[in-house]
Amino acid sequence: MRAVILDDYSNVALTMADWKSLGPDVTVESIRDHIPDQSELVRRLKGAAIVVAMRERTPFPRAVLEQLGDLRLLVSTGARNASIDTEAAAERGILVCGTEMLPYPTAELAWGLILGIVRGIAKEDAAMRAGKWQVGLGRGLKGKTLGLLGFGRLGSQVGAVGKAFGMEVIAWSQNLSAEKAAAGGAARVEKDELFRRADVISIHLVLSDRTRGLVGARELGLMKPTAYLVNTSRGPIVDEAALLKALAERRIAGAAIDVYGKEPLPTEHPFRSLDNVLITPHVGYVTEEGYRLAYGGAVEDIKAWLAGSPLRAMNQPKAR
Repeated sequence: MRAVILDDYSNVALTMADWKSLGPDVTVESIRDHIPDQSELVRRLKGAAIVVAMRERTPFPRAVLEQLGDLRLLVSTGARNASIDTEAAAERGILVCGTEMLPYPTAELAWGLILGIVRGIAKEDAAMRAGKWQVGLGRGLKGKTLGLLGFGRLGSQVGAVGKAFGMEVIAWSQNLSAEKAAAGGAARVEKDELFRRADVISIHLVLSDRTRGLVGARELGLMKPTAYLVNTSRGPIVDEAALLKALAERRIAGAAIDVYGKEPLPTEHPFRSLDNVLITPHVGYVTEEGYRLAYGGAVEDIKAWLAGSPLRAMNQPKAR
């Protein structure tokens, strides 16, 4: 039985879990490169009964699932995956299962990005390596205002660190109440007020029809010219063209970005050349501890499915 792990960018998946415990009847292989072309994806997965997908790196729409005649189990790391058509999978008799994920790494990276862009850490590092010394002027955070778009599990963690830095924390989301915000140490404000007041805006919202394009030219236009935007959530929440324009015209101080509309980010993308942007390759959840939990959960899912007692099912497949 062939099992394939997709999008193993760092080539570490096979070392993150005990895949051999699946037994000699299951052969496991990992694919490091991303496969954006659907026809090529189908060709590469031919004969695979089990596929392990890392988060939403590779979509599985109906058109792809209908061509994977051998697929029986599709494991996605994480508890949900909006890029998998679970209904189409069920119709094809394909079980979709999830795994647990750690609840804190993305909040930690958000602070790495905030400090990195506000203090110019990447610029200073690059300058030092080029033989230079003190090329920029950083800004402090104490007494500044942290604006959080989203104040759930991740946003509240980021807010707690902001308080520790001595920042004023304000928050907004469509469902956030003043009471919930206050309980987490933040003040609930309206969205426009958040964009006007915040010195640092950090996004912690789930991508949905309501949040797609939520941060556009109008919202960016409300920001202070000294303010920064940080996005570790999902790229399409921000209007990319509007952000690029605001950055190129220096209408905001800068941005720190971990997520993009198209991933991996194209080689010639303008984000790679702007000097007021700090970019990372969607690594908010990419830690050794997180991978061990996720891939370990994938092994558990496969074992449970082989034993006839599926774990963490996302759908109810029809009999084949």
